[in-house]
Amino acid sequence: MAVMRENQLFKRVLDLLGALFLLVFLSPLLIAVALAIILTSPGEVFFKQQRLGLYGEIFWMCKFRSMVPNAVNQGSGMFVEKDDPRITKVGRFLRKTSIDELPQLLNVLRGEMSLVGPRPAPLHHLSLYDERQRKRLNVKPGITGWAQVNGRLALYWPERIELDLWYVEHYSTWLDLKILFKTVAVVLSRHGGAAREDRKNVDPFMKL
Repeated sequence: MAVMRENQLFKRVLDLLGALFLLVFLSPLLIAVALAIILTSPGEVFFKQQRLGLYGEIFWMCKFRSMVPNAVNQGSGMFVEKDDPRITKVGRFLRKTSIDELPQLLNVLRGEMSLVGPRPAPLHHLSLYDERQRKRLNVKPGITGWAQVNGRLALYWPERIELDLWYVEHYSTWLDLKILFKTVAVVLSRHGGAAREDRKNVDPFMKL
């Protein structure tokens, strides 16, 4: 137990230092993206949505807005299809490069997220988890994670959850560092960025 607390404390320190460094280093890019959103699409710069955090606690996850205002109440709801008309021109680029996720560094600073961990799940997933799957909530959600560097959107949610559970069971600082380095490679190669076309029909975790 003492070792676990020490590991979590070290992880929190790394999260704080990493998030602060990235926010400062990437500040010119973040400002440029905010201006691009303001100049090309009406609405807020950021998109906020409630997600499941540590032990199922609800928090507001922050992203750069990549869709038209009120998009979740239009068309396919939460499900985003290929060439979805709700995605703005700037938003399409942000999604393809994962830049839309960068504001979650603020969630890391607030202690709601970690740099590495299972992606924060939508609220309706909680009622779908079985007892074993709920263990993915035993760690803070992350900006990137083991599932994201091993398939990302090409995986169905149950497949991602299995990878998340593996991460929870095998967590170490070295694993986090490995995931961070692999994340850079995945983003640069854009591997795993395409969702399966039949997801809505076969993935029980997709909200239609």
